[in-house]
Amino acid sequence: MISSNPFPFSLTPSNAPLAVGPSGWHYPHWDGVIYPRRRPRGFHPLQQMSATFDAVEISASFENDIKPELARLWMAKVEANSRFQFTARLHRRFTHDRQLDPQAIESFSVGLRELKNGKRLGAVLLQFPWSFRFTKENRDYFISLRRAFHEFPLVAEMRHESWMCQEAVGTLIDYRVGFCNLDQPEHIKAMPPTSFLTSSIAYFRLHGRQRTWWWNEYRQSTRTQAELNQAARHKGYAYSPTEMTDWKDRVDQVRDIAERTFCFFTNDGGGQSVLNAMQFQAICDPPIRRMPSLPEMHPGLLQLAVA
Repeated sequence: MISSNPFPFSLTPSNAPLAVGPSGWHYPHWDGVIYPRRRPRGFHPLQQMSATFDAVEISASFENDIKPELARLWMAKVEANSRFQFTARLHRRFTHDRQLDPQAIESFSVGLRELKNGKRLGAVLLQFPWSFRFTKENRDYFISLRRAFHEFPLVAEMRHESWMCQEAVGTLIDYRVGFCNLDQPEHIKAMPPTSFLTSSIAYFRLHGRQRTWWWNEYRQSTRTQAELNQAARHKGYAYSPTEMTDWKDRVDQVRDIAERTFCFFTNDGGGQSVLNAMQFQAICDPPIRRMPSLPEMHPGLLQLAVA
């Protein structure tokens, strides 16, 4: 942490709660693991998620715009939890394909506005690839992207370590974009674990450390990401208690001075993101709520959860 306050926001301790959850909630390989294989009438995954967590990350928005009617449905399903927040991954056309077409920006913004107006939007995540290094050209594009989505609270996931330099971090501070602290497999010039706070939002994403998932990210495989993901789905990365304690220490460094703090697990293979999110929530803020109707496919999770 920095002793003086260069930030354009207050660093007064806020005692704001930590919101932990999985990235995404709709995966076919969760049926019979996280959700009942035969779902009862009226069942919706978000009702179950919001009974256990205070946030989920919208993963599907990386590939598809959020339709307003779908956003309204989602908000209705989490209505019972007044604390519940969605965060959304920005569409890859903006972060990977580097398109800033005004119509595309407006199309993506419509669904976000529904969540924002409903007071359910915690942040929008700009997930950049490892190849997006800190250069003048990329800095200028990042600023243009920030301006394009100026109406929303933004967080940037920079996977290349060049974004740790003073000028890069200063850019995020200047434009009030949160720094996504991430856990990813080790690689040359890959962003290491951090506990940076560059806006009022503290954000953490724990991806697991399976290199199989990241071969395309680091340009080490000709197989498609879908093929690699399919090969790893049956066995997701499971964070150990020691690894989660290390991340708790990083979260604790910033959560008391951030207005809100989010931590998401993306290791959805085998339902591990839900299991690890519940375990992490229990470590940080015990006791946790019990997920209703959880199948007995995760006995360790059932022992951890308390009524």
